[in-house]
Amino acid sequence: MGNEMEDFIIQNYQKEERMMILVFAQWCVNHDLDPKALYLEAYPDQAENPELNGAIDLTVSKDEAGEVPDDTVLGVLSMFGNDDLAFVVSQEMEKLKKKKK
Repeated sequence: MGNEMEDFIIQNYQKEERMMILVFAQWCVNHDLDPKALYLEAYPDQAENPELNGAIDLTVSKDEAGEVPDDTVLGVLSMFGNDDLAFVVSQEMEKLKKKKK
């Protein structure tokens, strides 16, 4: 594979990864959760994540945001191998369901 193709694949992956982080951050905002706190719970050794900080800056208020379905968040997290974060998010989803009852 040529360098141009490798660069394209890497850039595409990074773009998709940023989108996954944004989906996660917006889901958190929509449910009054702190994305940094959930991320830190899943990955305690990664206190500062520049990509997450950038995604948080791009989120909008939950009044402006469209719904981010739970399945979508879990799907994109697992697609990128963020199983620990998906686990933390699914725990929060359970807590949210119990609050609604």
